[in-house]
Amino acid sequence: MINVDELGARIIVGFGDGSVFLSESILWGFIIAAIIAVLGIWMGHGLETVPTTKRQVIAELIVEKIYAYSKSNLGAKAETFAPYMGTIFIYILLGSSLGLFGLRPITADINVTASLSILTFLLIQVSEIKYLGVKGKIKHMCDPFPFMLPLNILEDCTLPVSLALRLFGNIFGGMIVVELWMYLMEWLSSFVSSVPFMRAVFVLPLNGFFDIFEPVIQTYIFVTLTMVFLAKGIATSGEEH
Repeated sequence: MINVDELGARIIVGFGDGSVFLSESILWGFIIAAIIAVLGIWMGHGLETVPTTKRQVIAELIVEKIYAYSKSNLGAKAETFAPYMGTIFIYILLGSSLGLFGLRPITADINVTASLSILTFLLIQVSEIKYLGVKGKIKHMCDPFPFMLPLNILEDCTLPVSLALRLFGNIFGGMIVVELWMYLMEWLSSFVSSVPFMRAVFVLPLNGFFDIFEPVIQTYIFVTLTMVFLAKGIATSGEEH
């Protein structure tokens, strides 16, 4: 059954007194990042002005969709942020779909979702300072009245928390539902046969939902919210300048 100790990182190997360790999430996170890097280099190598290979056609189609998606939310600044949006979209999607291969999704680890959320939070804050300037950022935080500063700071700080918990909760919750359903099917099968045939048959629809549909939805929500909050700061900078 589900062990509460599995809420955090699954440690593969520890070093020294165990304070330094390699977790399953870190390992698969690096592997996914390496796959994305290798595919990016391979698909971007030897490009022609006029596409002559299926590889280039697919690469251009992916880039075109990412830039169009970014432009619909970020407007003229889309070219600056589209590479980041495309990267985290692919990374989160692949990391959340590991259940298809019988592996634990890396986004079922709160440490991973927190890291992604903090990275997004820093991107938003640095971008706002870049376009507004430090004084402009402080002025923006004091809108509409100076006494709103603490509330605006609190609002900004809750963003990474909500992003991390939303992604983690949905992916980890789906993993729990699938596992509990598998145990139920195995228990019901025991009344008919020693072979847990119901586990193999009736779990497939849930696997399809939680390992394919749910990762796509949660990835879309995470990236869209990132662009919405980023666009909010950029729009403010446009008004300032």
